[in-house]
Amino acid sequence: MTPWNLLALPPLPEELLRGLLTPLGDRVRLSVPARRDRAAMLDALPEAEIVLGDWSAELALDAEAVAAASRLAFVQQPSVGVDGHDLPALAAAGVPLANTAGVSAVAVAEWCVSAALAVRRKLREADAAVRAGGWPQQELQPSELSGSKVGIVGHGPIGAECGRLFRAFGCQVSYWTRTPREDPAYTPLETVVAESDVLVVVIALSEQTRGLIDARRMKQGALLVNAARGEVVDQAALVEALGGHLGGAALDVFATEPLPADDPLLGLDRVLLSPHIAGVTGQATGRLLKAVMDNLEAAVDGRPLVNVVNRADAIVTRKFGDSPAA
Repeated sequence: MTPWNLLALPPLPEELLRGLLTPLGDRVRLSVPARRDRAAMLDALPEAEIVLGDWSAELALDAEAVAAASRLAFVQQPSVGVDGHDLPALAAAGVPLANTAGVSAVAVAEWCVSAALAVRRKLREADAAVRAGGWPQQELQPSELSGSKVGIVGHGPIGAECGRLFRAFGCQVSYWTRTPREDPAYTPLETVVAESDVLVVVIALSEQTRGLIDARRMKQGALLVNAARGEVVDQAALVEALGGHLGGAALDVFATEPLPADDPLLGLDRVLLSPHIAGVTGQATGRLLKAVMDNLEAAVDGRPLVNVVNRADAIVTRKFGDSPAA
């Protein structure tokens, strides 16, 4: 069988990528863009049959990129998010796009719970006070998580795991997702936002969810936890709410990453900031690598893919040359 041309876009050294793809042997021929920019990606796409995506979304396959990739048969995104990729354009071209759904569910859910606890128990303030020579046993007035109403926006693997963990802490959990469920915990979005003591955002970014959460509509003293994408939350409204009635926020994601030096969030109290690492654990990375390799092997061997997100055929069809099973 003629090797498949695999174009790798992740921000990793080429030799490391070659090492990671060793199990594919001579079934693929690896290439990377000449430079890490859009022009170099577009130059490399005409020969690409498989694209291993860029988890940073810096190099994404929009409609123009899809049109330039006449041989493209499959895109494997090494993340849950598929930001920037034009899913309809890929589907129209007969190109399945798969993600790694579920690999970071435990990691992100644990971050959401630990971040909520850190803000509620005022751990950041307590640590800073002790380091400065203080001993504020009475002044901080932390609060317990147990007994809180927790609302979860998004109910994929991450949202479901968040629900399990928050219930273990004695919280009353409700959730909203774009697909209505026959479940007593399923609640209209407006109610989840308005009535939750802790609002956890773990829904995928799309044109339908961009700016979905307006923190000004949350209840007095509530806490917002965002581990989805920064653009899902109206950041200007969040800053306004943090300057007023909102009790606090724990943010792992932002509209612009890294966070600009002049971003108003940096000057606000009651905010825990994290550099988009909720899903970054050794265990989650191991699961991600396995999911990526399993799908790449399935693609070149002519077996069904898993986690296809753009409704394209789960069997990869080579557009030119040998068939997958040849």
